[in-house]
Amino acid sequence: MMKTKAENLTDLADRYGSDKGSTKHRYTELYHMLFHPYRQRKITFLEMGLLIGGPEHGVDKDRETNDCPSIRMWLEYFPKAEIHGLDVSDFSWFEHDRFTFHRCDMDVREEIAKVAGEMPAPDIIIDDASHASHHQQNAFLELFPKLVSGGLYIIEDLRWQPKPYEKPGITKTAALFRSFQNDRRFSHSDPAVAEEFNALIPEISACIVEPVRYQKHRRDQVAVIHKR
Repeated sequence: MMKTKAENLTDLADRYGSDKGSTKHRYTELYHMLFHPYRQRKITFLEMGLLIGGPEHGVDKDRETNDCPSIRMWLEYFPKAEIHGLDVSDFSWFEHDRFTFHRCDMDVREEIAKVAGEMPAPDIIIDDASHASHHQQNAFLELFPKLVSGGLYIIEDLRWQPKPYEKPGITKTAALFRSFQNDRRFSHSDPAVAEEFNALIPEISACIVEPVRYQKHRRDQVAVIHKR
């Protein structure tokens, strides 16, 4: 009798209604290849941004939330993992013995640092929060140093920044990581931010930036950074 194959990550994303699956971004095609070796391990996993439609879309941060599809997906995909979720809105109602919620404003680096101090060192981090460039950069500067050696840090939706949050003149995160790929140095409109990123170079062993739906003529969409 043929053994039934386990659902891959795209199957799970589509079943739980996550936009990471085949119906929209197709991130899970990449993630399944990256994450499959971790699937049965006791890892610590952090995702920032738990449900579409938050303040980046003009909705109050104290909105009522009633689902977190990607967290449901991760809990099933990683049956031994401790899953942590971070969001500016409240998801404390979602209870699972392997899930911990952290409420955090990405505008405030001290709040991100507090979360980093409250959880074990993560093996995998995904930033799917507001997508504002300074929020992505705040999170990376506070959380990448916390990542375990050999860990993966992923930033989604590089092509889109929300108008209510995006600061005028700030270097976009996609351009920031492209500068590192091209020159092995980070270039940023704020010299202090560039200095902080460049201080992390010895901890970076690899960086890839993929375009929308992995089509080379499309805009940058997702970055994957591997920690040395």
